[in-house]
Amino acid sequence: MSTTDRYTVISADCHAGGNHAQYREYLAAEYLDEFDEWRGRYKNPFRDLQDDGRSRNWDDERRLGDLHDDGVVAEVVFPNTVPPFFPTGVVVAPAPSPETFRKRLEGIRAHNRWLADFVGRYPNQRVGLAQILLNDVDEAIADVRWCHDHGIKGVLLPGASPDTPWIEPLSSAAYDPLWAVCQELDMPVTHHAGGSGIPEFEDTPFRNLIFMMESSFYANRAFWHMIWGGVFERFPNLKLVLTEQGTDWLRPTLTRMEHFFKLMKTGRVGELGIPQEAVPSMSPTERFQTNVWIGSSFPAPSDAETMRAYGVDRFMWGSDYPHNEACWPYSKLSLRRTFPGWDEADLHKVLATNAAEVYGFDLDSLAPLAAAHGPTVAEVAEPLTEIPADAMSPAFQRN
Repeated sequence: MSTTDRYTVISADCHAGGNHAQYREYLAAEYLDEFDEWRGRYKNPFRDLQDDGRSRNWDDERRLGDLHDDGVVAEVVFPNTVPPFFPTGVVVAPAPSPETFRKRLEGIRAHNRWLADFVGRYPNQRVGLAQILLNDVDEAIADVRWCHDHGIKGVLLPGASPDTPWIEPLSSAAYDPLWAVCQELDMPVTHHAGGSGIPEFEDTPFRNLIFMMESSFYANRAFWHMIWGGVFERFPNLKLVLTEQGTDWLRPTLTRMEHFFKLMKTGRVGELGIPQEAVPSMSPTERFQTNVWIGSSFPAPSDAETMRAYGVDRFMWGSDYPHNEACWPYSKLSLRRTFPGWDEADLHKVLATNAAEVYGFDLDSLAPLAAAHGPTVAEVAEPLTEIPADAMSPAFQRN
């Protein structure tokens, strides 16, 4: 069977990381004693990082076997395990305080060194995202350059929380030197839903519910902060990817922003004056269609409709492996549920072409793997009639 009979599937959202013993090997020597003390106190809160499931984060053979069995031949790698000196996983950890910044910085640098080796073992199948912290722009730039020089092709962009006034919001021109380097090196900046931009909640029994209700909103803030802040006016070739934030928010958000944009041209929005220099040259929808992509993790049928409405070239499918809410191990079935009746060329874009254009995957090098592991076009075209009883992913739970 030729590769034209099968889809190449790239997951724009997977997670990996080293264990503590591995991270220790990548730490600077002067931090080893402090690391050993920290490691002795740390307790792991994550179900998918415990017991037998832990090794999926770093075991090449197990991980590639899982992904290939699931029809996935390449992945964008977000962090998952807890790096040195962090209180929890990076995508849900609050931003470091001025007091904790230096040790946290050493922790993410240990992860970046680990990641360079992890990606380097299978460079055609993995694109890693550099971890940075926004407390110090010069240090962030140094980390972006180091990671680029060591085969890491994108940047994981932390958020700025209302709880961290020492970190500028993403609309701030203070980050212009960082955006300039990311544009220069063609390093897309990717913002993942999570706690780095979300305020701290009171420790109550319903804390996690509030977190789940609001985490996407605080992640979405990067979108309007960077558009209204003129980031893309100053850096028109900068790429922004918003991952694991859903897609349903896009329609009402752009509708509201378009309304504001229309009013801004008159110099006022309601009772508020708007200086002409704050009016962007492109509408929010136009800017979305030139500079922004959505990493659509475990998409449901409603997400697919949003893709069609705003252009299939702006969306990338992701499985969220190895999390419990991931499409895995039923990704092929989730495709059948989410994309029935889709045009084959459009689905090729969402499953592979867009990710290749944004993150630099080589589709020719992935073709043999797709021929061996990718789902067939006929298989995906058959609508799903029965959901697996043990499927935990929102891809099977939402309409």
